[in-house]
Amino acid sequence: MKKVLYSILIAGLLFSCGPKEGQQDLGATEFQTAMAGESGAQILDVRTIDEFQNGHIEGAINADVSSPAFAQIAGELAKDKTVYVYCLSGARSSSAAGMLKEMGFKSIVNLTGGMLAWQSANLPIATGESKTPASVGLTEASFTEKIKGKPMVIIDYNATWCGPCKQLKPILEQLKSKIGDSAKIIKIDVDKNRTLADKFQIRSVPTMILFKDGKSVWRQSGVIPASTLEGIIKQHAK
Repeated sequence: MKKVLYSILIAGLLFSCGPKEGQQDLGATEFQTAMAGESGAQILDVRTIDEFQNGHIEGAINADVSSPAFAQIAGELAKDKTVYVYCLSGARSSSAAGMLKEMGFKSIVNLTGGMLAWQSANLPIATGESKTPASVGLTEASFTEKIKGKPMVIIDYNATWCGPCKQLKPILEQLKSKIGDSAKIIKIDVDKNRTLADKFQIRSVPTMILFKDGKSVWRQSGVIPASTLEGIIKQHAK
């Protein structure tokens, strides 16, 4: 009986405690050493943009794992090179590592304990904007300028890789011909305007938001008929 229990225990250790295939978990010091030993290391911070700007690992790009733009940004990395991924505590980065493996990445190193462990080890921290091209786009100031006053403004949050966004394009063109100057339609690519996407909690695309006098009065995600959109604009024009 003891031999049977011992065999079960050993089997459990082998199958539950071994490293995940394609993924390696390292502590803060080991993580830094591994990155330093690789020229042009690919470092991926999967936290929100606010967390990133408050402090991140030097050279990291920011791709919020909860953002619809995550796959697009991560997909620009080289799949034949190691990706060093981290978050605040290690939970989100572990999930991101699984997503990266599904995308075809073969070598992923996850920072155990995340930035909390990194800070506890007194390792260097950088601040400022993400280096990813997705951070390039409208500033909050220019966005505010576009939506204030009259006429009303429909913001179409979209992405180049989004199928439904492509379906919505001719619908919005049709809508524009119907509403004339009663409302403006502005398209915003979430991959190039991540700050604005996070500010308005855009979690799926396409998402449309109607602004009147600078304030959001309606929003909805998905493909919507031009006639429905026209009715919504007329309703809020009163």
